[in-house]
Amino acid sequence: MEKVVDVKINAIQVVCTSSYFVSAYIPHKDASLPQIWPRPGGNPNFAPYKRKKLGFFAGSLNSPVREKLLEWWGNDSDIFVHFGRLDRSYIEELVDSKFCLHVKGYEVNTARIVDALFYGCIPVIIANHYDLPFADILDWKHFSVIVATLDIPLLKKILQGITQQEYLVLQSNVLKVREHFQWHVSPIDFDAFYMVMYELWLRRSSLRLQ
Repeated sequence: MEKVVDVKINAIQVVCTSSYFVSAYIPHKDASLPQIWPRPGGNPNFAPYKRKKLGFFAGSLNSPVREKLLEWWGNDSDIFVHFGRLDRSYIEELVDSKFCLHVKGYEVNTARIVDALFYGCIPVIIANHYDLPFADILDWKHFSVIVATLDIPLLKKILQGITQQEYLVLQSNVLKVREHFQWHVSPIDFDAFYMVMYELWLRRSSLRLQ
């Protein structure tokens, strides 16, 4: 058992549950891996001018943070917050929205972030104490919006305060980073496999070799 603990302390874990509240996750040592659901090949319609909704979220009502989101924006005409079955397909909603909300539920990790990136929707991260995937490599401020949970009442003001030019830059960067969040049967340059390998290489100095 002692050796198991020793391995845990000295090995780099690559995990999706990169929340500071998960006891098994050690932020300075372990690496955050994005959850990725396979999506159809080809490029969706990324045109920003066709995105009519300001914000979109669909999921389960399973945390105080999501309850607060529903309380403030459940009946809003610009931010679409939905709990339960959607009237349209999930993909249609992603393609029709400028900003896609990633809101902490039971856990922080979810495939929503990568879904948003894949369909050209700018992720809005509403979760405290969470290491974003590949944060040692990618600067998330350039292709996402990060909102503290306490600022949920200001969400609409924050999103509407992003100018059209700033939005276009963010979305352009979303399209640039998409390749880093895709897996392939045979890895290709800069895809998720190589991102994980590089992340491990960057964290090699956190190990204590004996």
